[in-house]
Amino acid sequence: MNQPAAVRVMPDIAKEARPAIAGALDWVGMGDIEVPVRIADSDGSVIQVPARVNAFVNLQSADARGIHMSRLYLLVDKLLGSETLTPCSVRRVLKEFLASHAELSSRALLRIQFDYMVRRKSLVSDNSGWRSYPVVLTGTLDRGHFTVETALDVTYSSTCPCSAALARQLIQDQFRQEFADRGALQFEQVLQWLGSEQGIVATPHSQRSTAAIKVRLVPSFERFPLIELIDQVEAALQTPVQTAVKREDEQAFAKLNAANLMFCEDAARRVRNALDDEPHVADFWVQASHFESLHPHNAVAVAVKGIAGGYQP
Repeated sequence: MNQPAAVRVMPDIAKEARPAIAGALDWVGMGDIEVPVRIADSDGSVIQVPARVNAFVNLQSADARGIHMSRLYLLVDKLLGSETLTPCSVRRVLKEFLASHAELSSRALLRIQFDYMVRRKSLVSDNSGWRSYPVVLTGTLDRGHFTVETALDVTYSSTCPCSAALARQLIQDQFRQEFADRGALQFEQVLQWLGSEQGIVATPHSQRSTAAIKVRLVPSFERFPLIELIDQVEAALQTPVQTAVKREDEQAFAKLNAANLMFCEDAARRVRNALDDEPHVADFWVQASHFESLHPHNAVAVAVKGIAGGYQP
């Protein structure tokens, strides 16, 4: 008669051994866990996107060698893959983190990074294309207090008001130089000159720019309003970068830039005012960065409502 195999007991060093140097740790966990997550769109549809997840708890026991990292991974894999990502589901994951480390931890953190893809229509032509918006969702649970933040980047074009004024002055100077001695001018003469390379002797400098925002949602909000935030920021700035572009779209984009000349300070104020009007946003931080074509450095402006007393740029 076969005897049952003896159960093999494996060592658990994290649980049994004591650290050579004792001490509590602020955060311990796993970074860049690869996992798909499910995101709800504003129309109710659900999309699945690849994400990278950071899962952490604190180690409040000074004599504990370490935490149970596999527990964090298995919870991330089980919970994030099985339901739509919402503030409520983030809180549930954090509570499970702490329940799995009840003897070790009192704080938990979950950070989820992914690219949110949106189909955008061209300005004039009957075309469209995809835009990718980097998103970071961060939830923390600290001794029962839950906070959740949404961070995302919106890329736009900025045309320098100072450069535009200087370019206009040069065009005026060129006009004076060419027509000062010609007396009365015909409408067609001026029209033809304005459309020539000789007439437009200077153009203002423009650059690709980024509005990085971080918002803290009101506790009662039931989902992550990604497209609403993106649309709100782009509507405030008026010059979001484009996807599929024909000549008529490029001309319309040039007109938008001329109608929305802005320094980084102007951009930060526009976004701040837009977020101030959002009822589901309890707090926010905004950084407008203009990657200047004139300088080898950036122009940066920060506007803060109150998150953690403000962030340093």
